[in-house]
Amino acid sequence: MQVLIDQQSAVNRWLERLGVRFGVYKNNVFHEQLFPFDPIPRVIPRSDWINIEKGLIQRVSALNEFLLDIYGAKKIVSAGVIPEAFIYGSKGYLAQCEGIVPYKKVYTHISGIDLVQAEDGSWVILEDNLRIPSGASYPIIARTVSRRVSPKTFSQAHIADNRDYTALLSKLMDSMNGGGLSVILTPGRYNSAFFEHSFFAEKTGATLAFPGDLVVENDKVYYKGLFNTKERVGAIYRRVSDEYLDPLAFEGSSMLGVPNLMRAYSKGNVTIMNALGNGIADDKGLCYFVPKMIEYYLNEKPILQNAPTYLPYYEKDREYILKNIRTLVIKDVSEAGGYGVMFGKDMDENQLNRIQHLINTEPRRWIAQEVIQFKDLNILEPNGTGCRKADLRAFILYGNDIKVWASGLTRYAFEANSFVVNSSQGGGFKDTWVEI
Repeated sequence: MQVLIDQQSAVNRWLERLGVRFGVYKNNVFHEQLFPFDPIPRVIPRSDWINIEKGLIQRVSALNEFLLDIYGAKKIVSAGVIPEAFIYGSKGYLAQCEGIVPYKKVYTHISGIDLVQAEDGSWVILEDNLRIPSGASYPIIARTVSRRVSPKTFSQAHIADNRDYTALLSKLMDSMNGGGLSVILTPGRYNSAFFEHSFFAEKTGATLAFPGDLVVENDKVYYKGLFNTKERVGAIYRRVSDEYLDPLAFEGSSMLGVPNLMRAYSKGNVTIMNALGNGIADDKGLCYFVPKMIEYYLNEKPILQNAPTYLPYYEKDREYILKNIRTLVIKDVSEAGGYGVMFGKDMDENQLNRIQHLINTEPRRWIAQEVIQFKDLNILEPNGTGCRKADLRAFILYGNDIKVWASGLTRYAFEANSFVVNSSQGGGFKDTWVEI
């Protein structure tokens, strides 16, 4: 371990040389930056992991059932478990997906579920990411480089080998492919996660497709190769947001999508991973209802709990939020990447008055959560070690069965005492060691 810590600079130089970066748009300007790697790993005991694994399989199963139901019979709404306003009022709900049943009834092919470990050791769910969760490539390549720098560290460590993710992903794409090429559809070079798109295409043998490489003919999707050749596409691992996937069905100005892709998908002629319409399950307001989904669809008690969450949509919750706003974190349900997150303790009177007004006038737009005291993790600093808040993005792959990857992306905050750990906000990442 000490060798790996001593070689932090070498590992980060290797990551830079290999192009391990992410892109950020700020003030309408795109720039790439390194994702700083800290060599002190997060170690998750086997007993913790067993519980996390069971809880994540349970959660993703229920979310998949929810998506099947909500674009079909909507029994959970009829039963009064979720208010109708939370479905049709969600930006992630796509009316165009009504009545479409995806191949093998799977919506949630690749889920990124964000958890934190509280100071008492318990693991708590912060949010679900079911559209285009990113980040799995970083711990894979960091572990690969770390093995080269300090092979003895890993020969002595009793931890799960995280290099199996690409094999799991390849198997998943094969299982969801009804016939034809498997492609990874990227928005292109200037997407924040382009490194990951190209990395997974290389490691899985899938074809990396750019905007314009795919065409729909007779309600079937084809990849245009050299010399005007065309190959049928059976599965698309899309890294493009729903609203840009088909300019004829969604955002008409999109240059990133494939015209008539929605027709091919609706007729069952191609699998889209993750399925169109998943965004409704990403809605932070719907996260409040996931424990109820688990009980409703699976008839089980949730294994993993949400962070205590309040919905101003409900009058009782709204009163609690307004009374205790100084101790809560307020989140805009449609934002991501650490944006739209406000801590009551950090607001001045004008900001408090404004957010209280918005909570009263636009209650569906907001949620409030208790501030979970994350367990601090040690990081290397120039003059020793320091402590930072950190979360864990766990990755769950759903094909013929459900697999939880025995690793994950541990992100830590850039500043001491900050609770914002997103890479777009300047944080770094660690390797995640799952004991075996």
